[in-house]
Amino acid sequence: MTINGPTSQYFISQRLRLHYADWGNTEAPPLLLVHGGRDHCRSWDWVAQELSSKWHVIAIDQRGHGDSQWAPDGNYASMDMVYDLAHLIHLLDLAPVTIVSHSMGGNVSLRYTGLFPDKVRKLVAIEGLGPPPEMQKKMDETPFADRFREWMDSKRAAAARLPKRYNSIDEALARMQAENAYLTDEQARHLTEQGVNRNEDGTFSWKFDPHLNFWSPLDIPRAEIEKLWSAISCPTLLLYGADSWASNPERDGRMRHFRPNVTVTEFEKAGHWLHHDQFNRFMATLDHFL
Repeated sequence: MTINGPTSQYFISQRLRLHYADWGNTEAPPLLLVHGGRDHCRSWDWVAQELSSKWHVIAIDQRGHGDSQWAPDGNYASMDMVYDLAHLIHLLDLAPVTIVSHSMGGNVSLRYTGLFPDKVRKLVAIEGLGPPPEMQKKMDETPFADRFREWMDSKRAAAARLPKRYNSIDEALARMQAENAYLTDEQARHLTEQGVNRNEDGTFSWKFDPHLNFWSPLDIPRAEIEKLWSAISCPTLLLYGADSWASNPERDGRMRHFRPNVTVTEFEKAGHWLHHDQFNRFMATLDHFL
């Protein structure tokens, strides 16, 4: 599928210069695409191209990702990303907006929607609830001092490492394909080409900040996150891949925090990036929901 590219735009949020891709059609209703961790806004290109005839599609590069600026201190808090999302919606006067999001972007979008339920018309979150409850319980039971010391050690180690350099696009492509075996060759190459910068010596490195691999143990309490989920009032679709590490909230108990207008759909033969793995089914599901 040929991608007709969007225009690049920028805005300032908490002194960071953040990028977003604007697919035009500004007279249509606004729809915001929010990518996951270590990803980038051009990961949505196939989705955006399909939707752009009916929607004003905007895809944000979250801080530290894509063509957005890295945080100078290398620290990334979920609620800072919620602020960035809220600020973009405010600056562009997008509310009430429709949001389609993935993974970390889903986490951010769910929090935003719980904070401002009147500003979101419909919400789709692909595996956006975070770690499965058993994994979350294990983290919560680890003493805070231990978690913080481990985070400090990880940050020191990250500071001592240079970003991985690949000698060619094909070398980076091989890493992309190893990460997700469901990707077609066309998908993997496009995601790789849009996801790397070329270094001065001719090598290639991923655009995302390596410090995104080490999340701070400081966050709002789990009970407050669940309250935000409960405050979501718009129609919401939670999507899950049957072959993903993420657990289905209908089976792990987390659906009790949501209202009856929140539904879950699981995709067979799909992993964490189900919008790539089962693109046609994803688009059909999305079109029906929207």
